[in-house]
Amino acid sequence: MEKKVTLEDIVSLAKRRGFVYPSSEIYGGLSGVYDYGPLGVKLKHNIQNLWWNSFVSAWDDMYPTDSAILGPEKVFEASGHLAGFKDPMVVCSNCHSQFRADHVEGDKCPHCGKTATLGEPRQFNMMLQTQLGAVEGEGQTAYLRPETAQGIFTNFKNVLDSFSPDIPFGIAQIGKSFRNEISPRDFLFRMREMEMMEIEYFVHPDKWEEAFEEWRVGIKTFFGKVGLPEKMVHEHEIEEAERAHYSKRTIDFEFDYPFGQKELMGLAYRGDYDLSNHQKVAGKSMEYQPKDGSQPFIPHVVEPSFGLDRLVLAVLVASYATDEQGGEKRVFLKLPAEIAPVKVAVFPLLKNKPELVKKAREVYEMQKKELGAVMWDDNGNIGKRYRRQDEIGTPYCVTVDFDSLQNDDVTVRDRDSTLQERVKISDLLEKLQ
Repeated sequence: MEKKVTLEDIVSLAKRRGFVYPSSEIYGGLSGVYDYGPLGVKLKHNIQNLWWNSFVSAWDDMYPTDSAILGPEKVFEASGHLAGFKDPMVVCSNCHSQFRADHVEGDKCPHCGKTATLGEPRQFNMMLQTQLGAVEGEGQTAYLRPETAQGIFTNFKNVLDSFSPDIPFGIAQIGKSFRNEISPRDFLFRMREMEMMEIEYFVHPDKWEEAFEEWRVGIKTFFGKVGLPEKMVHEHEIEEAERAHYSKRTIDFEFDYPFGQKELMGLAYRGDYDLSNHQKVAGKSMEYQPKDGSQPFIPHVVEPSFGLDRLVLAVLVASYATDEQGGEKRVFLKLPAEIAPVKVAVFPLLKNKPELVKKAREVYEMQKKELGAVMWDDNGNIGKRYRRQDEIGTPYCVTVDFDSLQNDDVTVRDRDSTLQERVKISDLLEKLQ
């Protein structure tokens, strides 16, 4: 029976193979902050591109924006984040570590392990605040956005004026968000600096349920594209008492992470909460004027909000696999080819044979020109190269051997089955595509 993947397995592979590194590790790191390595950047970008193609490029009524990370205090006053974006915090009386109250069981400190007085929970605002201006104490208070959504809402009027879209329509963006998490944990799951992929889909107040269902189905289809098995994804209808302050209906899509079934992304019906509040605080009309001349109204909003880092972690967990090859354990990532950071690896059978290296470079350059994400690998014996490529999820390995010099063909090895076949170099691109 295949061993269940642990978070330690994922963290170890991610660092070893250049997916994710602890940020500022040479200085001891920074809790809740991570850096993406070369392969992690490629994987993340491939997931971003698939999301973009699925929900932005493929839709006729989607408008992309890229709003600022910094926002004035008034924005977050209107959005309710100043008053409502809080978590309950407790402090250990022994080691003085701080924790979210809902992350502590009983009266034992999760950090020092001792029984301690944790006291009554205090509300802690998770937004990161800064001062703009050269003179300390005289500048303007600003916040690093805790979500990308408010930049979309503050640009709603601009998009209306520039493009006069028909309703329904959406505004989409991908960008960094920041939260001063009390107790970041579980690798990429709960971070202080994260990347989000969000859409605010503006609809007629009477049409929100239809749009909500369309997005629910589309989200499930997208999860299949990135390789998340249906059995590992669960829909959790959030009850009113547990919903965010802006939400009138929310479904959390939860995933079976190694540390339990936890939220992967959310689909929320925000009503007209945001636009109405910005209209009130800013004094600017947020009404939509129908082109048929009927009564203006403030659109309602359906919001699919994806945490990209949590999605990367889910993809690594879902794709992590082990088996036995030649009496040895093999670890490999069964990544869908569309998001694999390396599509094909090309190598000569032996690196000390100039004729093989020359032929292999020709094959490599041909595939690199057409496929882009192609890696050259001549380090170590052929078995070690296969294992290395398996661990980073490369779907195909192409080997140039002595027969290649005579027959103008190569060996193509499949990652998942490890089966090999001879393919003419002239047919190789079609095979790999």
